[in-house]
Parts: sequence; structure tokens; C-alpha cells
Amino acid sequence: MSLKTKLFLCLTAGMLLVGTSAFLLKPLQTSPGTEHDLVKEAILDYVEGVYTMDTSRIYRSVHPSLVKRGSWFDRQKGEYVPLQEMTFQQLVNLTKHWNKDGKRANGESMRKIEVYDVQDKTATAKLTAVWGTDYFHLAKQDGKWYIMNVLWQSPKPH
Repeated sequence: MSLKTKLFLCLTAGMLLVGTSAFLLKPLQTSPGTEHDLVKEAILDYVEGVYTMDTSRIYRSVHPSLVKRGSWFDRQKGEYVPLQEMTFQQLVNLTKHWNKDGKRANGESMRKIEVYDVQDKTATAKLTAVWGTDYFHLAKQDGKWYIMNVLWQSPKPH
């Protein structure tokens, strides 16, 4: 094998190693401004909108064709009520008064967001809030993420 061939092979192997190690050293978490972050931002708008009674955040993050279904635990009956449905407009109306006295949520209230999957046009996520757990389907339309479906339930008292 000629010296030129050996040198070429060494340089090629070196570049492969550098490229591979650079790939392997990349963090698994997403960097700021990624689609993952934009999905999380839409859900944060939703929960903060309800907590602070700011309907502009609902309009910004929730699609008008929203279907929200959920069940809350009726303490008097000791069981969950059957699934109930809420439209976009009902969510907007609820947001206007849900925390009117400021006793249901504040700056320290639970707002844990977990994004499970983000694809080009669809995403799924989970929110744990003071009212319980919401599971989301989101869609990307005109370059923006919107909450399309929510399935939720309140926690069962211990």
C-alpha cells in the first residue's frame, strides 16, 4: 500500500471518528426554539390562561374546533361523573371566571407539562394541573401549534 493511500485512509478514518463522536456527544434533550418547545409553549398558554383568566392565551393556543372531554370525581356520590364534553367557546367562558377569587390557582400552582411525541404536523402531551390531568392532541397549522383535543380527569381523593 502506498504512502498516499495510507495517509488517505487515516484521514478518512479520522474524519469518520470525529463526525461520529460529535454526533454521539449531542444532548438528547431538545434545544430552545425547537418544535418540542413550541408544543410546550402552547400548553403553557392553555394552563396559564385558565389560571390567570387570560382568554387571549386560550385564543392563541387552542383551535376553535376543540373537543375537550373529561370526568371529575363527585365526592358526594363517591364516583366519577360520566364523560362530559366542552367546546372551545365553553372553555373561553370558563376561563373568564374559573379562578375569579384567586383561590384555585396562583403562581406556585402545579403546571407540569410532559411532551410525549412531536412529528411534523401532530404532537401529544400531558399536563398535570390543580384540576387534574389533561392529555392533549395538537396539530400544526400555518406554522403554529394548536390544541385540538383534550381528554382529562380530576384526581380521585385519597
